[in-house]
Amino acid sequence: MPLDLQPRTLCDVRKVRHVYGKSGGKDLLVLDDVNLTLKENEIVGLLGRSGSGKSTLLRSIAGLIKPTEGMVGFPHPIGEKSATVSMVFQTFALFPWLTVLENVEVGLEAQRVDKETRRKKALAAIDLIGLDGFENAYPKELSGGMRQRVGLARALVVDPSILLMDEPFSALDVLTAETLRTDLLDLWYEGRMPIKSILIVTHNIEEAVLLCDRILVFSSNPGRIVAEIKVDMPQPRNRQAPAFRAMVDDIYRRMTQKKAGDQPKDGLFPGMGIGMALPQVSTNTLAGLMEAVAAPPYEGTADLAALAHETQYEADELFPVAEVLQLFRFAELEGGQLTLTPEARRFVDADVDGRKRLFAQHFLNYVPLAAHIRRVLDDRPGKVAPARRFRDEIEDLMSEDYAEQTLKTIIQWGRYAEVFAFDEAADQFSLENPE
Repeated sequence: MPLDLQPRTLCDVRKVRHVYGKSGGKDLLVLDDVNLTLKENEIVGLLGRSGSGKSTLLRSIAGLIKPTEGMVGFPHPIGEKSATVSMVFQTFALFPWLTVLENVEVGLEAQRVDKETRRKKALAAIDLIGLDGFENAYPKELSGGMRQRVGLARALVVDPSILLMDEPFSALDVLTAETLRTDLLDLWYEGRMPIKSILIVTHNIEEAVLLCDRILVFSSNPGRIVAEIKVDMPQPRNRQAPAFRAMVDDIYRRMTQKKAGDQPKDGLFPGMGIGMALPQVSTNTLAGLMEAVAAPPYEGTADLAALAHETQYEADELFPVAEVLQLFRFAELEGGQLTLTPEARRFVDADVDGRKRLFAQHFLNYVPLAAHIRRVLDDRPGKVAPARRFRDEIEDLMSEDYAEQTLKTIIQWGRYAEVFAFDEAADQFSLENPE
C-alpha cells in the first residue's frame, strides 16, 4: 500500500485516563495520561503485559466505554466524513444461532441497509476472507481460524476507516494464527480491504514486529505508553533476519529494564505486603523454566527473547513466570535476561522432597500473604481460618478479579509447599496436613 507523504490523522487520543470503581474498596487506575495519534496507511501495535490497559484503550476508541478523563477524537477532513471504526475480538463473539452469512450481515442490518444490498456486501466480504462456500454453516461447524475469519468479515463489511483488533490471534493454534497473520498482511498491502489504518492489541512481541509499522509499549499498573518504536523493515519480514531478532531482543530489554532510582521490592507485582497481586503460575511451570535455563545452552543465564522463541511462550506468558522466579529469589530479571540464583540451582539439583522444602522456605520468606495466612493459622487453637477473612483483606487492596486470582495462586503454591491445606467445599485454610 503506497504511503501518503503527509498522511492524515484518523484518530487522536489525548490525556486519556480510566478508573474502574470498586464497591467498598479503592478505585483501580488502569490507564493514565495516554496520548496516541493514528494516521492513514499504518498498522500500529499496542504491546504490553496483561493488566496494562491495552484492551481498555481499544474499547475507548471503539466507543464501547467512555474514559474517566481525556478525549478520543476523529478529525473531520473538509468535505469528508469522520473516520469510522470496526472491531475484531479475541473470542470471535459470533452469534451461534446465526449462519456465517447472517453473522456477517449483523452490522449492516443495524445500519438499516436493505436486504439485497447487505446480502451482496456480506457475500463479497466472505469471499474476500476466504470462506466462500461456508455461507450457510453455523459457528459450531467451523474451526477456530474459520470463526475468526467470520469475525474479520463482519468487521470489514461495514467499510470502516479504522480496524481495531483485540489480540485476534491469541485464541488460535500457532499454525492457524500464522496463516491468518499472513492473509491479513496480504489483504492490507494489496489494498483489498476498505480500511485506512489498523490498531492491534497484542502481548506477542514477535507478532508486533512482524505486523506493525509502529509499536507502542505499555507499562502496567497503571497503563502508560513508555516507548514508541518505529519498525522500518520492509514486508514481508523474516523472523530469522538479524534485524528482526535484534528488534525483538531490544523490546524484551525495554520491557524488563529497571528504571533509575527504582527501589528493591518483592517482585514486580503491583502493591506492597499482602496487597501484592499474584499471577496464576503453576509450580510445574516454575520448575520447568528453572530446569530449562539451568541446562545447556543457557547454563544459568538466558535471553528472554531466545527463551520465548525456543519454548513457544509469548511475552505475556513468559514474563509472569520469570517475575515469580524473581519474587522467590530464584532468579534475577533485568535487561531482557533471566539469571538463576544459587538457590535456583539447588532447587534444580534437589529431589522431590528437597524441592518442596526449598520452595516452602522461599514461599514464606518472600510472599507476604503466605506468611500472613500461616501466622493466623498458627495462632488459632483449631488451626483453621475461613478464606473469606483473607479475601476481604486483599479486596481492600486490589480489584476483586486480582484478589480471586491471587488467592487461587496462594492456595496452589501452599498445597505444593505443604505449608497449609485448603478445603474448597468449606472454603477454609487449615494446618491439617502441614509438614
